[in-house]
Amino acid sequence: MSDDAAPWLIVGLGNPGPDYAGNRHNIGFMVADLLADRMRGKFKAHKSRAQVVEGRIGAPGPANRRVVLAKPMSYMNLSGGPVTALRDFYKVPLDRIVAVHDELDIDYPTLRLKLGGGDNGHNGLKSMTKSMGSDYHRVRCGIGRPPGRMQVADFVLKDFSSTERKELDWFVDRAADAVECLIQEGLERAQSAYNS
Repeated sequence: MSDDAAPWLIVGLGNPGPDYAGNRHNIGFMVADLLADRMRGKFKAHKSRAQVVEGRIGAPGPANRRVVLAKPMSYMNLSGGPVTALRDFYKVPLDRIVAVHDELDIDYPTLRLKLGGGDNGHNGLKSMTKSMGSDYHRVRCGIGRPPGRMQVADFVLKDFSSTERKELDWFVDRAADAVECLIQEGLERAQSAYNS
């Protein structure tokens, strides 16, 4: 079980750089940015090839949690390197790592939270699991499947459609709420509240 002094490591998965900022594949970065705003923190470069914000989530009291919020600055398919370096640097147990990522097999805008499992073809998760094992938490942000014959890679590297953007702020906000609930109240409570 987790060492109570250890922080939680929340990893928003995405690709660095302005060209990717609005892509479906970058919803993890969007959620991390919102959590940083809520913590009143600014991302700073870390030697692990990630940007990090250190702070706390939750009102003062027993549910207040120390967190490290991270955005790996490698490309998505190399996320495992920076995340493993952060895990080692901050001494975070695997069950206190939360990956926030896009998920093709869940409809937009639906959330699912779970602990462990496969990578479902997601290159960021594949890289993390190869580096550390799979027993970390996931906040899976549904983006649905590509329409028609569009290739998966083209779909995830496109910006959200104008129709999707109408709900995007709400969806990112809800995902950030789900992360906070998971960390403060545990997986079961978060699943019953957010696994819509």
